[in-house]
Amino acid sequence: MNTTAAAAQANVTVATIRNWCRYGAVAAVKQAGRWIIDAASLAHRIAIGALKRPARKVEFTTDTMTAIGGNRWQKNGKDRVYINNWAEFAGIETTRYNTGNIASAYYQGERISNSQAGKLLSSIDKVWYDAADGKLHCRYGWSASRVAGRTELWAAVVDGIRNAIAAL
Repeated sequence: MNTTAAAAQANVTVATIRNWCRYGAVAAVKQAGRWIIDAASLAHRIAIGALKRPARKVEFTTDTMTAIGGNRWQKNGKDRVYINNWAEFAGIETTRYNTGNIASAYYQGERISNSQAGKLLSSIDKVWYDAADGKLHCRYGWSASRVAGRTELWAAVVDGIRNAIAAL
Protein backbone atom coordinates (compact mmCIF):
# COMPACT_ATOMS: atom_id res chain seq x y z
CA MET A 1 0.00 0.00 0.00
CA ASN A 2 1.23 3.54 -0.67
CA THR A 3 1.72 6.36 1.84
CA THR A 4 -1.57 8.12 1.12
CA ALA A 5 -3.66 4.97 1.61
CA ALA A 6 -1.69 4.12 4.74
CA ALA A 7 -2.22 7.63 6.14
CA ALA A 8 -5.96 7.39 5.54
CA GLN A 9 -6.11 3.97 7.20
CA ALA A 10 -4.01 5.06 10.20
CA ASN A 11 -5.75 8.45 10.46
CA VAL A 12 -2.41 10.29 10.39
CA THR A 13 -0.64 12.53 7.88
CA VAL A 14 1.38 11.27 4.95
CA ALA A 15 4.45 12.85 6.58
CA THR A 16 3.89 10.71 9.69
CA ILE A 17 3.69 7.57 7.55
CA ARG A 18 6.94 8.52 5.81
CA ASN A 19 8.59 9.03 9.20
CA TRP A 20 7.35 5.63 10.38
CA CYS A 21 8.85 4.08 7.24
CA ARG A 22 12.20 5.85 7.69
CA TYR A 23 12.52 4.91 11.37
CA GLY A 24 11.26 1.34 10.99
CA ALA A 25 8.02 1.74 12.92
CA VAL A 26 6.31 -0.06 10.01
CA ALA A 27 7.78 -2.56 7.57
CA ALA A 28 8.24 -0.76 4.25
CA VAL A 29 10.48 -0.75 1.20
CA LYS A 30 11.19 2.02 -1.22
CA GLN A 31 10.52 1.24 -4.87
CA ALA A 32 11.03 3.83 -7.59
CA GLY A 33 11.24 6.57 -4.95
CA ARG A 34 7.94 5.62 -3.28
CA TRP A 35 7.31 3.78 -0.02
CA ILE A 36 5.45 0.48 -0.24
CA ILE A 37 4.08 -0.36 3.20
CA ASP A 38 3.28 -3.82 4.57
CA ALA A 39 -0.42 -3.85 5.56
CA ALA A 40 0.05 -6.22 8.51
CA SER A 41 2.84 -4.08 9.94
CA LEU A 42 0.71 -0.95 9.56
CA ALA A 43 -2.23 -2.65 11.31
CA HIS A 44 0.09 -3.61 14.19
CA ARG A 45 1.37 0.00 14.45
CA ILE A 46 -2.20 1.33 14.48
CA ALA A 47 -3.10 -1.12 17.26
CA ILE A 48 -0.10 0.04 19.31
CA GLY A 49 -1.13 3.67 18.84
CA ALA A 50 -4.70 2.93 19.90
CA LEU A 51 -3.47 1.41 23.15
CA LYS A 52 -1.27 4.36 24.04
CA ARG A 53 -3.60 7.25 23.45
CA PRO A 54 -7.34 7.78 23.73
CA ALA A 55 -9.08 9.76 21.00
CA ARG A 56 -8.66 13.49 21.42
CA LYS A 57 -11.03 16.25 20.52
CA VAL A 58 -9.76 18.20 17.56
CA GLU A 59 -9.33 21.86 18.43
CA PHE A 60 -8.24 24.54 16.00
CA THR A 61 -5.86 26.80 17.92
CA THR A 62 -2.69 28.66 17.02
CA ASP A 63 -0.72 26.06 18.99
CA THR A 64 -2.18 23.07 17.16
CA MET A 65 -1.82 24.77 13.77
CA THR A 66 1.85 25.53 14.38
CA ALA A 67 2.38 22.00 15.73
CA ILE A 68 1.29 20.53 12.38
CA GLY A 69 3.65 22.78 10.45
CA GLY A 70 1.88 26.13 10.16
CA ASN A 71 3.72 29.46 10.23
CA ARG A 72 2.38 32.06 12.66
CA TRP A 73 2.02 35.63 11.42
CA GLN A 74 1.07 38.60 13.58
CA LYS A 75 0.79 42.11 12.19
CA ASN A 76 -1.60 45.06 12.31
CA GLY A 77 -3.79 43.42 14.95
CA LYS A 78 -4.15 40.20 12.95
CA ASP A 79 -3.05 36.82 14.27
CA ARG A 80 -2.94 34.07 11.67
CA VAL A 81 -1.25 30.74 11.10
CA TYR A 82 -0.56 30.04 7.43
CA ILE A 83 -0.60 26.39 6.30
CA ASN A 84 1.87 26.40 3.41
CA ASN A 85 1.87 22.61 2.98
CA TRP A 86 -1.90 22.40 2.46
CA ALA A 87 -1.48 20.15 -0.59
CA GLU A 88 0.06 17.46 1.61
CA PHE A 89 -3.00 17.53 3.87
CA ALA A 90 -5.27 17.20 0.82
CA GLY A 91 -3.42 14.09 -0.34
CA ILE A 92 -1.57 15.62 -3.29
CA GLU A 93 1.86 14.08 -3.84
CA THR A 94 4.17 15.36 -6.55
CA THR A 95 7.73 14.82 -7.61
CA ARG A 96 9.47 17.48 -9.61
CA TYR A 97 12.24 17.73 -12.15
CA ASN A 98 15.22 20.00 -11.41
CA THR A 99 13.50 22.65 -13.53
CA GLY A 100 10.59 22.73 -11.08
CA ASN A 101 8.11 21.11 -13.47
CA ILE A 102 5.96 18.28 -12.13
CA ALA A 103 7.45 14.87 -12.95
CA SER A 104 4.69 12.69 -11.44
CA ALA A 105 1.56 13.30 -9.40
CA TYR A 106 -0.89 11.43 -7.19
CA TYR A 107 -4.14 12.63 -5.64
CA GLN A 108 -5.29 10.60 -2.63
CA GLY A 109 -3.25 7.63 -3.79
CA GLU A 110 -4.35 7.62 -7.44
CA ARG A 111 -2.10 8.65 -10.31
CA ILE A 112 -3.22 11.84 -12.04
CA SER A 113 -1.79 13.74 -14.97
CA ASN A 114 0.83 16.39 -14.35
CA SER A 115 -1.48 18.97 -15.92
CA GLN A 116 -4.32 18.13 -13.52
CA ALA A 117 -1.89 18.22 -10.59
CA GLY A 118 -0.85 21.72 -11.61
CA LYS A 119 -4.49 22.75 -11.77
CA LEU A 120 -5.19 21.24 -8.34
CA LEU A 121 -2.21 23.04 -6.85
CA SER A 122 -3.30 26.36 -8.35
CA SER A 123 -6.98 26.00 -7.42
CA ILE A 124 -6.25 27.00 -3.80
CA ASP A 125 -3.94 29.95 -3.33
CA LYS A 126 -3.62 30.22 0.47
CA VAL A 127 -4.83 28.41 3.58
CA TRP A 128 -4.75 30.01 7.01
CA TYR A 129 -6.20 29.80 10.49
CA ASP A 130 -7.47 33.10 11.88
CA ALA A 131 -7.13 33.31 15.67
CA ALA A 132 -9.74 36.09 15.84
CA ASP A 133 -12.62 33.90 14.66
CA GLY A 134 -11.07 30.45 15.31
CA LYS A 135 -11.72 29.21 11.77
CA LEU A 136 -9.78 27.90 8.81
CA HIS A 137 -9.91 30.03 5.68
CA CYS A 138 -8.73 29.67 2.12
CA ARG A 139 -8.34 31.91 -0.86
CA TYR A 140 -9.18 30.10 -4.06
CA GLY A 141 -6.75 30.33 -6.94
CA TRP A 142 -7.40 30.83 -10.61
CA SER A 143 -7.58 27.27 -11.88
CA ALA A 144 -10.07 24.40 -11.72
CA SER A 145 -9.38 20.70 -12.14
CA ARG A 146 -11.46 17.84 -13.49
CA VAL A 147 -10.01 15.58 -10.78
CA ALA A 148 -11.56 17.47 -7.86
CA GLY A 149 -13.64 20.60 -7.59
CA ARG A 150 -12.61 23.46 -5.36
CA THR A 151 -15.05 22.58 -2.60
CA GLU A 152 -14.05 18.91 -2.70
CA LEU A 153 -10.38 19.86 -2.52
CA TRP A 154 -11.05 22.29 0.35
CA ALA A 155 -12.92 19.53 2.22
CA ALA A 156 -9.92 17.22 1.73
CA VAL A 157 -7.59 19.92 3.12
CA VAL A 158 -9.77 20.44 6.20
CA ASP A 159 -10.05 16.67 6.79
CA GLY A 160 -6.28 16.29 6.47
CA ILE A 161 -5.68 19.09 8.97
CA ARG A 162 -8.20 17.56 11.41
CA ASN A 163 -6.46 14.19 11.11
CA ALA A 164 -3.04 15.77 11.68
CA ILE A 165 -4.27 17.57 14.80
CA ALA A 166 -5.91 14.39 16.11
CA ALA A 167 -2.60 12.57 15.64
CA LEU A 168 -0.69 15.05 17.83
